[in-house]
Amino acid sequence: MRNAAAMPLACLMACLMLAGCALPSLETRVASTALPVHADTRIGRAIAPLAQDKDGLTGVHALVDGRDAFAARMMMADAAERSLDIQYYIWRNDTTGLLLLDALRAAAGRGVRVRLLLDDNNSASLDPALALLDAHPNAEVRLFNPFAFRTARLLGFLTDFKRLNRRMHNKSFTADGQATIVGGRNVGNEYYDATGEVLFADLDVLAVGAVVGAVQRDFDRYWNSRSAYPAGLLLTRSQQGDAARLDARRARLAGNPGAQAYLRAMRSSTFVTQLTERTLPLEWVKVELVSDDPDKVLGASPEAGVAYQLPPKFGEPLRQVDLVSPYFVPGANWTARFGLLARNGIRVRILTNSLEATDVPAVHAGYARWRRSLLADGVRLLELKRSWPQPTEARRTLGGSSGSSLHAKTFAVDQSRMFVGSFNFDPRSADLNTEMGFIIDSPALSARMSEVLDKQIMARAYEVTLTPQGRLQWHEQGERGMMVHDIEPGTTLWQRATVQFMSLLPIEWML
Repeated sequence: MRNAAAMPLACLMACLMLAGCALPSLETRVASTALPVHADTRIGRAIAPLAQDKDGLTGVHALVDGRDAFAARMMMADAAERSLDIQYYIWRNDTTGLLLLDALRAAAGRGVRVRLLLDDNNSASLDPALALLDAHPNAEVRLFNPFAFRTARLLGFLTDFKRLNRRMHNKSFTADGQATIVGGRNVGNEYYDATGEVLFADLDVLAVGAVVGAVQRDFDRYWNSRSAYPAGLLLTRSQQGDAARLDARRARLAGNPGAQAYLRAMRSSTFVTQLTERTLPLEWVKVELVSDDPDKVLGASPEAGVAYQLPPKFGEPLRQVDLVSPYFVPGANWTARFGLLARNGIRVRILTNSLEATDVPAVHAGYARWRRSLLADGVRLLELKRSWPQPTEARRTLGGSSGSSLHAKTFAVDQSRMFVGSFNFDPRSADLNTEMGFIIDSPALSARMSEVLDKQIMARAYEVTLTPQGRLQWHEQGERGMMVHDIEPGTTLWQRATVQFMSLLPIEWML
């Protein structure tokens, strides 16, 4: 009797699992491409005097501060007159996420064509808001590599893990085909210093000029790819009740003192003043976009992608390599490369998250396996602390706020060229997810990164060393001088034991 009673449940589960695999047909999807660029727009008129005699060059401005980074996106959305093409891995259903969605709806209401492409791994709580935006005649939302089963997504992973384990990690925000932001930040409070909890210390680049066209073409490639599904095929059309609930939430947000204080701080930033007064300092340099094939998530070979393009494009370093990666899992290949550079006299410094600061302990386990080998070859390893004493202005440097987790993804070679983008030095970025970023020929930005690591980071990071006996030690610059820790600072025995156990598992390929 027990087996007979279980049969209907087993059939139901089988049907649900099969449903989780079925995606709608793309036969009715209409392809679209970037609109022609018109110089006579607000953004175009602002750029024109700055871009004179700059043919083939790109004007870049590093967005280090989280509030500046959010202000740049909001101002671009408000200034756009023709198009907004936006691509993200994560878009939170929080203060900054809703404010930016409101800005997109307002732009669509002005007649701006809005195309929003989101990876579907983190979009579940946004379905009603996305359906509402998609319902606007001037806006379209597409979900990349989506879950067909919209609620119990675990069933999707169980039935289609090979596909759903691969994600679109790209991040770009382009207005009128004339200005773009590319870098490491997603959309959410933690990326823009809008939370009292942990801030992700991150880095974007605002770019105008030659490279923007390449970003637009790359967006079109993803937008029209086999993995980009119109939201209307997956989400139920927004009903009046959904719209009313969203409007009520926006009203509560408008009256929230914390949200209003954040908006006031954002509007008073030096960046906003410089942008509105057209005095924002831009460095005009050569910039190249590197990006993965969107079919990488469908199993296309990654060997033409970002991970494999970067070494030949940068060539062999002559003096130094500075690398910042929050999820650093070098594996045997990159461990050997960095070790060889260090043994040949190249100064190699790597900044990643400490165990106390990371938000993904499994990735720390993947990194920890290679620490001794890197250190034995002479590579310097720095691990960002979770917190440190600091003055207010220190928030505007690489280290973030008083409670931080590193999220910036950048490296510089010989203080002459640097990469800024979404790519982590880990197997997931190299072989599973799609990634993008800029290669920037900028001695000024590269030197600034080196200076931060030289002069500021030791107050905010532990330096890991290897004793003659092969034991790891963590050196911390404190108010009373240098302190040395024999176990990972700020961690519990349980955390360390968990990481040790995960380091034994055969999961590095997916970290």
